[in-house]
Amino acid sequence: MKVEVLLFASLRDLAQSDRISVELAEDATVADLLVSISTQYPLLEDRVALSRVAVNDRFSCSEDPIPPGSELALIPPVSGG
Repeated sequence: MKVEVLLFASLRDLAQSDRISVELAEDATVADLLVSISTQYPLLEDRVALSRVAVNDRFSCSEDPIPPGSELALIPPVSGG
């Protein structure tokens, strides 16, 4: 299945876009998503491991499934004040 992933902060800057498309298996998990992003978008690889994934507005763990039609977001760590 093809999914769109919203990107924020430094990830958006590196990709030069606020979203990317990623190809996943139908039974994909969040861990599978991160591997696919790193493979399909090498510029993002270093930051992907440090980022959180939100599936349908909820932070997710690596073993959580990604249901078809989900809204996905990749959120890097941020700092500031």
